[in-house]
Amino acid sequence: QVQLVESGGGLVQAGGSLRLSCAASGRTFSSYAMGWFRQAPGKEREFVARISWTVGVTYHADSVKGRFTISRDNAKNTVYLQMNNLKPEDTAVYYCAAGFLPTMRRGTGEDEYAYWGQGTQVTVSS
Repeated sequence: QVQLVESGGGLVQAGGSLRLSCAASGRTFSSYAMGWFRQAPGKEREFVARISWTVGVTYHADSVKGRFTISRDNAKNTVYLQMNNLKPEDTAVYYCAAGFLPTMRRGTGEDEYAYWGQGTQVTVSS
């Protein structure tokens, strides 16, 4: 019912920047929160950041605080993840997710999100 498509991943050198985009379609999103997660090989999905559609309240994981910024364009139904000062440990597949805001807890667990994109690869070389 909700479709999410990520884009913007790629290969960058340490210290560089990338901007990921997540285009959402299929439903209205005023009651949703959008999140970014990442998953490195052999590891569980890790929370990165989340944002509410209406107010734009954000929360970022400590590992990316000060380097990554989540934002949204409600008119375009698109959420972004601006990634600056990238480090090799940021290498992962990055996933966009959507969850129903009234039922969310902290919005940091993958079980709180019902819809997921296919992911986009981010590789940071040193």
